[in-house]
Parts: sequence; C-alpha cells; structure tokens
Amino acid sequence: MTDTPEMLGEDHDENYDIFIEDALETGCVWGLEHSEGWAICPSNKNETLDVMPMWSQPEYAEFHCRQEWKDYKPVPIAVEELLDDWLPGMHEDLLLIGPNWNTELEGLEVEPLDLLEDVDRSAADSA
Repeated sequence: MTDTPEMLGEDHDENYDIFIEDALETGCVWGLEHSEGWAICPSNKNETLDVMPMWSQPEYAEFHCRQEWKDYKPVPIAVEELLDDWLPGMHEDLLLIGPNWNTELEGLEVEPLDLLEDVDRSAADSA
C-alpha cells in the first residue's frame, strides 16, 4: 500500500485544480472499480445524491483501496471518454463527482456538467 499522497491536502479548491491540470496533462483520471461496479458514496451535501470519487493520479486512488473499498482497484478513465460519455451520463443519473478527495475522503462534490465546463475552459486557456 502506498503512503499518504503528498499533494492532496485540506484545500479542496486546490485539489480540484490539480485534478483538472493532471487530467489534461495525462489524458486520464482514475476511479475505483470491482466486480460489482464503481465505488460511490452518499453525498455530504444532499442526502438524495451519491458521489463517485475520482482522482487524477493512480496513487491517490490506490490509497483508498482499504476498508469498505479493499476489494476495489484503480482503473483509468480516458479524459475524452469522461467528457463525452461519463459526465453527461452522470448528470442524467444525478450522480456527483468527487474530484481528488484527500486521504480523509473529503473534498468538493461537483455537478458533472460543471466539471465538463471547467475542463473545457482550462483546456482552452492552456491552448
């Protein structure tokens, strides 16, 4: 098991920015999956919604493969697939994104279409 990821701290906005920067740089993000499906958890902000945590580096995701997620493995999701398929589908399913949650599973809960806009804006800014 890897040590605590160094870069993900208490500043959730900074972790979100790192998520977008890394995703654009590497071309993928990471979720946790096992035979029953993807790791999701209840939202802290809206009791009727669930959140799917995703990370921008495999070691951030790997850190959470313990306790209730011990049978999960980090699985890459191509950014193009995330933007074209996953985020619109998650919006329709009323599922939020948890980008780069820290080791305490704390972080932002983002509407999928907001993430889509933020990634598009960041990609345009860096072009």
